[in-house]
Amino acid sequence: MNWRILLAYAVLYVVWGSTYLAMKIAVTSLPAFTAASLRFVFSGVLLLGWGLLTTKERFTRAHLKTSVLQGLLLLVLGNASVMWAMKTVPSGVGALIIGATPLFMALFGGDRRRTTWIGIVVGVVGIGVLVDPFHDHADVPLAGALLLIVAAAAWAFGSLLPRKMPIHPSNAVATGAQMLTGAIVQAGIALALGERLDMSTVTSTSLWAVAYLALFGSLIGFSAYGWLMRVEPAARVSTYAFVNPVVAVLLGALLGNEPLSARVVVAAVIIVGAVVLIVRPPRLSSSTASS
Repeated sequence: MNWRILLAYAVLYVVWGSTYLAMKIAVTSLPAFTAASLRFVFSGVLLLGWGLLTTKERFTRAHLKTSVLQGLLLLVLGNASVMWAMKTVPSGVGALIIGATPLFMALFGGDRRRTTWIGIVVGVVGIGVLVDPFHDHADVPLAGALLLIVAAAAWAFGSLLPRKMPIHPSNAVATGAQMLTGAIVQAGIALALGERLDMSTVTSTSLWAVAYLALFGSLIGFSAYGWLMRVEPAARVSTYAFVNPVVAVLLGALLGNEPLSARVVVAAVIIVGAVVLIVRPPRLSSSTASS
């Protein structure tokens, strides 16, 4: 595994883990879907503009179709559905359900390795230990839980879509078009929900959080994700879904004065073990090794 792949994984694990805290800060004075739309329109314009200026490949209608479908699956069904479901579903339960994304990734991607499936099960158990979803929670609304399952499945399916449909060779162009699609649809959802942007009530802290989400979470994070999905096994890339909650909890402890319990440490050990199982290369057979 070369340094570029390792760096891309580090971005997914750490940067995407930090976006939970950034999103929490952003919505303290900004409406949720408005903040999401601002985040993706900013990063989408920059990424698509840069990609079109630096690529020699024509952006065809087929490429646009793939990017639009990915934007709908990843950023609308995947991202916006989670935001909507969190209104009724406890955050711990939500994190546990979204943590099943690697299962859908392996299922849709056709990964039949035993260690991958064992790692997925171990990872889900680890997230369960981390968030303790069934402790002191009211009944979970069925509609919200089903919406989160749809979100996890949509994210996995959308991530694998370029393996069956033509995608622009420039990761910047393809990802930028996805983001603009998501931004436009999320802006429509914000209008439909009656969200209003009143700049007189928006704090500088929320604006800095949106800027962080746009630059690091979207511009850098999604670029790394899109590239990894082209060069790495899907189940391996999806391990970010296990690591992100751990990073989020650790950052909460360091920056938000949240307690770091023994349960969190145990969960982190379990999740790291799951990632090791999933990312380890397949064992060569004796005949292959001797050839």
